[in-house]
Amino acid sequence: MSTPTADAQPRTVLVTGATRGIGRTIAERFVAAGDRVATLTRASATDLPDGVVGVPGDVTDSAAVDAAFSTIEADLGPVEVLVANAGITRDTLLMRMSDDDFAAVLDVNLTGAFRCARRASKGMIRLRRGRMIFISSVIGLYGGPGQVNYAASKAGLVGVARSITRELGGRGITANVVAPGFITTAMTDALPEAQQEQYLGAIPAGRFGSTHDVAGVVEFLASPAASYVSGAVIPVDGGLGMGH
Repeated sequence: MSTPTADAQPRTVLVTGATRGIGRTIAERFVAAGDRVATLTRASATDLPDGVVGVPGDVTDSAAVDAAFSTIEADLGPVEVLVANAGITRDTLLMRMSDDDFAAVLDVNLTGAFRCARRASKGMIRLRRGRMIFISSVIGLYGGPGQVNYAASKAGLVGVARSITRELGGRGITANVVAPGFITTAMTDALPEAQQEQYLGAIPAGRFGSTHDVAGVVEFLASPAASYVSGAVIPVDGGLGMGH
């Protein structure tokens, strides 16, 4: 776990989807480092990580995103680090996938990340510094049966980050993608044992990852040590997606 250093200046960090799983651990990591951390909440959230400020907002609504950023800027200061982590799934086979199944997943996972990045860029351009980190998935490049919508949304984040890098890289702003593999969460714990064994057999590391494995990479990308890393896709998957 990180600890603040004597010369570190607290930053304002926005982590979307910080109430559970990977997003929660990422938010806790930034709090431990002494940063001011906020997240967007669609309703009155009672289970926020300690030290995280919940601000009403919905990544599927541009006006709500704008209002949330304005509140964060007024209360905590300009957002210097954006971690676009909010995501949903609506898995079903291609033949059964409805237009709504496809559109809803892209609206949250891809367009929602775009809305947050667009709004964050305004403050970052003024500051002439910033970090945008998009939480994708190994599925975005590896593919997955029944996950055409999810895979498309996660693959799209690569194009977003690389275009932002080319557009804003000269202004001290980096944009990177973290692509987790199978991470131990309530979802993976609920899988049948035989299915878990099948997944484990495909992972060279021989284990599921932890949310801390992902949070450590995000922390690095947000740090001064990663100032020359931009447009990268960093897998955190135990070797599952090698070559992609």
